[in-house]
Amino acid sequence: MSEIKVNKISPRTACGTTTLGDSGDTISIPAGVSITNAGTASGFGSTGEISWVTTKKTTGFTATSGEGYFCDTSSGGFTVTLPAGTAGNSFAVADYTNTFQTGALTITPNGSQKIGGLAASAELTTEGQSAYFVYVDDTEGWKNVIDSTSNITGGTFVTATGGNAIVTCGDYKTHIFTGPGTFAVSAISANAANNKVDYLVVAGGGGGGGADNEVKGGGGGAGGVRFFSTAPGNNHPNNNSGASPNTEITVTAASFPITVGAAGSGAPSSPPANEQTGTSGGTSTFSTVTSAGGGIGGSYQVSATNGGSGGGTGTYASAPYDDAGSGNTPPVAPSQGSNGGVGNGYGSAPTVGVESGGGGGGAGAVGTTAPVPADGSLTPGGAGTYIADSFVGPTAPSYGTTGPVSAARYFGGGGGGGQQGPASAGGSGGGGSGGNSTNAPAPAPTAAGQAATINTGGGGGGAGAVPSGTNMPGGAGGSGIVMIRYKYQ
Repeated sequence: MSEIKVNKISPRTACGTTTLGDSGDTISIPAGVSITNAGTASGFGSTGEISWVTTKKTTGFTATSGEGYFCDTSSGGFTVTLPAGTAGNSFAVADYTNTFQTGALTITPNGSQKIGGLAASAELTTEGQSAYFVYVDDTEGWKNVIDSTSNITGGTFVTATGGNAIVTCGDYKTHIFTGPGTFAVSAISANAANNKVDYLVVAGGGGGGGADNEVKGGGGGAGGVRFFSTAPGNNHPNNNSGASPNTEITVTAASFPITVGAAGSGAPSSPPANEQTGTSGGTSTFSTVTSAGGGIGGSYQVSATNGGSGGGTGTYASAPYDDAGSGNTPPVAPSQGSNGGVGNGYGSAPTVGVESGGGGGGAGAVGTTAPVPADGSLTPGGAGTYIADSFVGPTAPSYGTTGPVSAARYFGGGGGGGQQGPASAGGSGGGGSGGNSTNAPAPAPTAAGQAATINTGGGGGGAGAVPSGTNMPGGAGGSGIVMIRYKYQ
C-alpha cells in the first residue's frame, strides 16, 4: 500500500474540483480521525440536519438555517424570524422551561414565504413543545416534520392544568381546587403506571344546631373524606379510598369536572331557635370518587341527619330527636366518615342545668356522646383524618389543620356540641367549637356555635345557651376541597 503525506490537497490551476478515488472505490477513515467541515457539505444524504445551539434564547432573534434553538419564554413570549428558505434548509426550536403555554413562541416566515402552505406566522403554545421544520418548496414553504406536542417530556409523564393552586414537591405536582373547576389532562404517559393519580376529595361540612335558654345544639357532621395517596408518610388505615379498598384512578387525556361541596349553614337564631334547622354540606366529586356532605346538628325539635359524617343530637325530650346522624352515608369502603354523638336528656332531674349537645361525627372518629345522668362533660366533635405533608409539600400554603399526627394535615373534623358549661372543641380537621353558656342574663359572645374552617369539610359547632332565653345560632360548616397529585417528571 502506497502512502502520501501532505498538508493540503488542492485542484490544479483553473480546475476547481478535486476528486478522491474513482467510481467503485472506498475511502476509509480510520478510528480516531475527525473531519471538520467549515464550508458547505452536499451530496451526503443529510438534507435538513440540525446543529443545536445550547445557549438559550430569551428574546426575539433571526434563525439560521441548520440550527436548533432552546427558547425560554418564562419572562414572556417572543418571535423567531426565519431566514429566506431554499429547498433542504432546516431549523428547530424547543421549549426550554416548559412555558410555551403561558408565553407563546411566534415563528414568522421571511417575506411572503410560507409555513405549512400559509403565508402567516405560527404560534407554539403547548407546554414543553418542540418542533423541527424543513423548507420543502415555495408551495408549502417550511414544513413541520417532527413535533413533540403529544407529550412534553418524551412520553413519560402526565401533563395537566386546572385548580386554584398548583404546588410542586419533588417530582410531583398537586392541583388544589378550593372551588369548582376542571382538571384538564392534555397528555398522558406511555408508561401506564405514571397515569395513576393520588387524590383527596373532601365534601362540605354540615351546620350546627341552634339553642335557646334550655336547649343546646348538636355539632354538625363533617363532610365525607375519601383519598388515595402514595405520598411518603401516608400510612393512615384509610389511605386506600374508593368504592373498594385499594381503588386507584388512572387518568386519560381528557377533562375531568371537579365539584367542591359548599359549607352547610348553621341553624339560624330566629325564634324558636330550637326548632330551626341548618343545612347539610355539599357533595364533592372527582372522576369516579364522590364524597357526601356532612349531616346537620340537631336540637330540641330538630333531628340530626345522616351524611359523610352524621350530625350530633341536641338536648332532647324524646325520639326521634335523640337519634344521632349516621356517617358513611351512602356507604363506601373504607368509610368516608363516622356517626354523630347523642346529647343528654332535657327537662328533668338530674339533667336540668347541665345539658350537652352531642358532638358531630368526624371523618376519623365518632362524635362524643354526653353521659346520662348529665355531668357537664364536654362533647367534642369527632377527629378528622389526615394526609401527609408530602402530599402538598412542606413549603405549600397551609391546607387543612394540624392534629395528633405530626407532619400531616387533617380534614373532616366534627363540630363540637353546645354546652351548659365551657365550650366543646371541634374535631381535628377544622370542626367548629360548640357554644358555651353563662349564668349572666346577656349572651356570651361564644354562646353561638362556631364556624368550621373553610376548605376542610369540618362540621359547624352546636349552639350553647343563656338563662335569658336568647336564641343562639349554630355554626356554619366548612367548605370542601379536592386535591389531585401526580408525577410530572
